[in-house]
Amino acid sequence: MREVLRAEIGKGLRVQLAHPVGHVITLLISTMMYLGLQFVLGQGELRQDLLPPTLVAIGGYWFLQYAGLVMVADLVEEKRAGTFAHSQMSPAPPWLPMLGRLITASVFGLGVAAVAALVPMLAARIVIPFHWAALLPATLLLINVLAFTLLMASLALVNPMIGALQSLFTSLVLLLNGSFLPLDLYPDWLAAAARVLPTTLGIEVLAETLFEGRGVAGVWTGGSLPWLLAHTLALVAVAGLLFVRNHRRALESS
Repeated sequence: MREVLRAEIGKGLRVQLAHPVGHVITLLISTMMYLGLQFVLGQGELRQDLLPPTLVAIGGYWFLQYAGLVMVADLVEEKRAGTFAHSQMSPAPPWLPMLGRLITASVFGLGVAAVAALVPMLAARIVIPFHWAALLPATLLLINVLAFTLLMASLALVNPMIGALQSLFTSLVLLLNGSFLPLDLYPDWLAAAARVLPTTLGIEVLAETLFEGRGVAGVWTGGSLPWLLAHTLALVAVAGLLFVRNHRRALESS
């Protein structure tokens, strides 16, 4: 099993590293887009009160977008080439290759998000404080994003329109998760709708620990951490069940 997982991760990393120009272009566009939007929203200036929380939010979006693109594009290419069924001919359980894909997607997603966030931090002198309490919501945010990525990959197994669906969902995340403005500046109804989307709750709890100095006990009693935990567990359960169902259907139709 370890050999299968290692081979899947190695294959994914080689495929991504074979096209470095695309990653560089993605980084340039992402950072320019963020700084340009903040310049417009700041009416001709970069507002230091908005930059730190929005950078954390758009970092979550970058991770979600890039991890999803890596994983879904790989599956779609295998389905089109007719090699998906061959890749499943192994004594290993069917979730193991998918785990390898998730690890590859998370490595590249985190890498792009980290570099893309570092450029605005240096260019605009954005300071994001560190608190140990932020590690828990950051971990839940990571799991939340990967669960959503697995959900999109599960849909890619059977839905030829996955590209349009993925673009729609990631666009909604970008618009509503706090990448433009902090969530507390939204109307109550819009903030409530935004919290249903992936990343939003994780970013909200992360911001409370980073910028408000709240500890784990504080965000738990405040109610934001339990909601993040419940949202993440629900997303993991839905994605897992959908993967089992659609993986079986994809093999039957191959």
